[in-house]
Formats: sequence, structure tokens, C-alpha cells
Amino acid sequence: MSAQTKIVVLHMKELIYTGIFAVLGILFIVLFIFIFAPGRNDNNSSPSHDTSDKNNSEPFEPTSNMNVYIPGIYTTELMLGGQAVDVEVIVDSEGITSVQFINLSESVATMYPLLQPTLDSISSQLCDGQPLDTVTYTAESKYTSLVLLEAIKQSLSKAQIAE
Repeated sequence: MSAQTKIVVLHMKELIYTGIFAVLGILFIVLFIFIFAPGRNDNNSSPSHDTSDKNNSEPFEPTSNMNVYIPGIYTTELMLGGQAVDVEVIVDSEGITSVQFINLSESVATMYPLLQPTLDSISSQLCDGQPLDTVTYTAESKYTSLVLLEAIKQSLSKAQIAE
């Protein structure tokens, strides 16, 4: 019975490299599982037209086609990326005729690419006589839409006839 002794030499540098690569491999596997797991974003994957915000304690007031506005141009300032952007709402006595940005710089438009398309969508709905509380938007532009609707609401509060 002769026992052959085998000596294995492990260099500390090789152990450290192996440990680092093993940790990185596990992180990549977890990342891929997290990204590609089915059913991960079921709430955000389909377009949502629900404008109710459960965290918002104050619902949007409807703006129907009653003579409730003083005709004119009303603006509200938004601060985006440290720069001011004005949301201009033009109303006549019956309703909203136009909603647009004033002083929208190229840098803000680049930093917030959903800003202009979202405002165009909201504007077309409001100019068609749709009340402010029934404006629809997609899930991708939910937060952008909520910010813009709040700015429009503030402008319309300036335009309302005091009773």
C-alpha cells in the first residue's frame, strides 16, 4: 500500500481572479433573470388609459363647454432640468383652443423626449372638447402626462370666471 502524496500549489492571485469571475458570473445570471423574467412588468407593458392616481388626493376638475372661462392666454411655468418651460393655454369663453410650450429649449426637449408628443396628445384631446379629468394617456407617458395636466389645470384656474 503505497500512498502517493500529491501536492497542489494554489497561487493567491489565481484564487482572487477565480473568486472575482465567479461573483461576476453569478451577478450576470441574476441580472439576466431579473431582466428577462416573464410577467415582470405586467402593469406597465400594456397601454393604460386610466387617469386616476391613487396617491393623488385632489382629482382633476372637469372643464366642460359651459361659459366658465375668461378668454385669453394663460401660462404656467414648469421647472425641468433647472430650466423654465412655460405651458401656454389659450381659452375662449367656451373652452380650450390651444395648449403649447413656450420657451422650450432644445436641451430640455432632448432631456425629456416624451414632453412634446405627450403635450400634443393632451392638447388634441382638450381642443376637441374633452374634459380635463377624462384625458387619456399611455403607461409610458404617465408621469409626464400628470405633470402637464397639473400645469394645464393651474393655467385654467387662472382663466375660470369667479362666481
